[in-house]
Parts: sequence; structure tokens; C-alpha cells
Amino acid sequence: MGQPLRIGNASGFYGDRFSAVREMLEGGPLDVLTGDYLAELTMLILGRSRMKDPDGGYASTFLRQMEECLGLAAERGTKIVTNAGGLNPRGLADRLRELAGRLGIEVAVAHVEGDDLLPRAKELGLADARYGEPLTANAYLGAWGIAECLRAGADIVVTGRVTDASLVTGPAAAHFGWARDDWDALAGATAAGHVLECGAQATGGNFAFFQEIYNVKALGFPVAEVAADGSSVITKHDGTGGAVTVETVTAQLLYEIGGPSYAGPDVTARFDTVELAQDGPDRVRISGVRGAPPPATTKVCLNHLGGHRNEMTFVLTGLDIDAKAAFARAQVEAAFGDDPPARVEWTLVGTAAPDPSTQGEATALLRCAVLDPDPGKVGRAFSGAVVELALAGYPGFTMTSPPGKGAPYGVYKPAFVANEEIEHVAVLPDGSRVVIAPAPETAAIVEAPHEAPVARAEEGSTVRVPLGRVAGARSGDKGGDANIGVWARTDAQWRWLEPFLTVERLGELLPETRDHAVRRYVLPNLRAVNFVVEGLLQEGVSASTRFDPQGKALGEWLRSRLVDIPEAVL
Repeated sequence: MGQPLRIGNASGFYGDRFSAVREMLEGGPLDVLTGDYLAELTMLILGRSRMKDPDGGYASTFLRQMEECLGLAAERGTKIVTNAGGLNPRGLADRLRELAGRLGIEVAVAHVEGDDLLPRAKELGLADARYGEPLTANAYLGAWGIAECLRAGADIVVTGRVTDASLVTGPAAAHFGWARDDWDALAGATAAGHVLECGAQATGGNFAFFQEIYNVKALGFPVAEVAADGSSVITKHDGTGGAVTVETVTAQLLYEIGGPSYAGPDVTARFDTVELAQDGPDRVRISGVRGAPPPATTKVCLNHLGGHRNEMTFVLTGLDIDAKAAFARAQVEAAFGDDPPARVEWTLVGTAAPDPSTQGEATALLRCAVLDPDPGKVGRAFSGAVVELALAGYPGFTMTSPPGKGAPYGVYKPAFVANEEIEHVAVLPDGSRVVIAPAPETAAIVEAPHEAPVARAEEGSTVRVPLGRVAGARSGDKGGDANIGVWARTDAQWRWLEPFLTVERLGELLPETRDHAVRRYVLPNLRAVNFVVEGLLQEGVSASTRFDPQGKALGEWLRSRLVDIPEAVL
């Protein structure tokens, strides 16, 4: 089959470990190093940055990392592919050329553009009736612009908003000469890209059973050894912290997905066909992934300026926690008078333990979050009014922060436009432009959620224990929706878990999901079920007033719930 292409990742988000680029370059051989800096919230942050500086709009951290490591990458012959270009890939590419010139390093820099649809927002119908024109409007481009740049000899490829997996799929397609309709190979690389995209989450970060792999070393970042048929082995550099196991890879495959048909602009990868196998220490093989043509439309990330927000948190201590919370709430709402903020949300977090031996055990928190189009109503007029209650409130009154002026927030909305409306362009190292045609074939995705169980339940006596004794979970945000992926550790536990954990049961265990539409999907090869809870996170991370606005801890809440589990599977 020939030598695999070794692709490493050194960033899972804007703000990830700065030293990871150097660590990955020095830690072992790599053909390609990727960096994922973008998320829906990041696009909002970059959009606000671009309002202040039209020449900005990219992840400046990456430029500083290259100042330190560009020579090392050139010396090692490692190509770099990153979406750090954000809203201004051309600008970052120009800065990189200037940096290389100043450092005396010869590198060929290319970039990919065409994702920014903001100038055409009105034409494409992307304005919102409530919020007006978007602040950012970016289509999720695919892998072929990256592949074109690499085939033209680029050492560094900078993109804007591409699908996260494209950072892996593009280099693999270029290296192996895949055709546009090599669906299975593209799907396999997409699965590998999805595993790599969040960095150390594939090597034990945020892992449900973290105590089994914990050590004092910083977690290593993942590497995919991609083969010519699209299969891969996920691993990490020798001597780095964490672990790569079937379960750490399973957890990442379940992260922020919907149904088993994982649709992108190049291919729809069937995650229910993924086969995982341990291939040695810290090596997991991904194979069997089937692919199909992508949909006829491309997803667009829209961010609107929604208004302003603020929050204050009361510390409640000792006796009568509920009564103290009710008193604080009544006083604040009275201070609002007849003109409260457009949205006010209260959250009581924790409760005081009986006969607490520490002040922490005696403490609960009451959080008040407010949102309004008018910055004045949620600024010091709100936070100052709360603090003014200090000597007139409940006994033991104290806050977690002083009054503040609040901050703007954004509203995320997805949209879809016809593939033909996207002008995907590879700008090669010599400055020439190559337009990337849409996928040669498309297909609709028809995928019904699984409401009814498909496996056989275990019988016999049961024990009431936390669900997490037999199941891992990984949860996250999909815009305003949340996903909760749950997997069983053994075949016997899967035969019990799949029929047990229905949509109805999820509502019993997580009552906050009951008022939302919930879709349930089954992925038997992963021994997993995935739930998509529509609208739980409101209008996206920046606008969400939930205590856990990105839904990161929903899975751990679920695992903590007591359920009756057959003794035979424990």
C-alpha cells in the first residue's frame, strides 16, 4: 500500500497550547502539520476584531507561532495547513511572506478564499428579520482548494472557514491523487480529520475515564497516519502524555455530530460504518468508512450582533438557601421596575450541605444573566443596582465580582446555499487563481432518527448505580443545539444500554431536555447512541444564558445519574 502520510495537529481552538506547534515539529517525523483555530464563536470574535481593524480578522497567535517555528518546519520539510486565516486568509498569507522574508526562510505560501459571503449576504438572502445584516457570513469550504495549493508546491496553505476535517482530507487527496468521486477514501480521511480537529481531545483530553490514563505529562497532540485507501491509524508522538485508545477515539468521533451521515462539501461520511481497532500501544486503526456524494447545498455560518449582556452571581451561604435566593431575586426584579432587560435568566447552582465542615460546603451560587439590545440597561445600571443591595439583602450577602459594564454578544444561525453559489478559489504561491468546481455529484441525505431500540436488553437482577459506571459520554454544541454522544464499554453493556437509553429516558435523566425536540441516532460499530437536543443552547454560545453555554458538561451530568443496571453487565 506504500508509506502512509503522517499528518499531525497542533491546535484545536483559538487559544490552545501555544507550544504545541514546536512540540509537534520536534517530537517526531511529520509530513503535514495542521492547525484548527476556528469555531462559530471564533468567527464572531474575529468579526468584531475586523470592525476595529480591517486588516485583521485572522488568528494572530498562529503568526507568533510561525515566528518561532517557521524555520524548524522548513528544516524538517513539514508542510503546514491551517484555517488561521479566519476572515482574512489573504492578509495572513501576506504577513507570513513578510515574516519569511525577514527571517530569511524560503517558503512558498498559498491561500484559499471564497468562503466569505458577507458582500453577497443580501443577494443570497442571508439577512435576519430580527437582527438584520450579519456580522460574518462564511461558507464551509472543502478540501480541494487545499489540495490544489499543495499540488502547486505550497509549503504553507492558509484558509478561512473550511470544514475542520478538510485540513486533513486536502493533504491526503493531494498526496494520493484521489479523484473527486473517491467517496470511500475521502470519507476515511474525513473521519481521521474529525478525530484530529480538536487536538488533545483525541489523546485523553476531556475523556470520561480520564483517571485510567492520567499522568503528569502534558497531553500529546494527535497524529493520523493516512493510507492510500483513506484508512488511517491515530497515534501520537512517543513520550508524550495521555493515551490513544479505541475509547478516546470513539469519544472524539461522537463530538459535535448529528446523525451518522456526516455531511461535508466534498463527501458524506457514514460514521455508522467506522470500524475501530487497537493497533498497538497508542495506535488505533480507523477503517471501513463508507462515503457518498455530498448534499447539493453548502452550510454557512452566520453571526449577527444580537445586543449586550451581563451577569452577576450571588453567594448564598448556610441555612435557608432557597429563601435567600427568592429574596435576592425579588429585590433585583423590583429594582428593574417597569422596564426590565429583554431577557433575564436565573440559575441556582448547588446547595449547602447539612452540617457543613467548610464554608465551601455551606455555599451555593445564584446567577442572574441579562440580555438587551440597549447596553445601558444591562451595564452598570444593572450590576450597580445589584451591588447596592449589599447592606439591604439576605444575611451573608456577597458577590463573586464587582459591578461591570457588560459586553456585546452575537447570535449564531446556520444557513444553506446552493453549491454553485460558492466561488471556492485556490490562490497558488505564484499568485495565480484556480477556481474549484463544486462536487461532480450530489445526493440528498435521508436519515431517520432511531426512536425504538434495536438491541436486546439484558435480564436479571439490577443494581442502582451511576450510568457512568458502564458508559462514557462526550457532549458539545452544534450552534443552538447540543449533542450528547454516549458509548458502552463492552458488548454486553451495549446490549443493555441501547434499548435502555431512549429519548424518553433521556428526558427523565436530564429534565432540562424535556421541552426540546430530541433526535436519537444509533452507531452500533461504536457501541454508541447520539442525541441532538434542539435549541437547548438557545441562539448559540455567545447568546446562551445557560450556566454551561457550550453544553460541554451535559454528558457528565448524564453519567452521574443513578439508574438500574443489570448486575451481569457491571
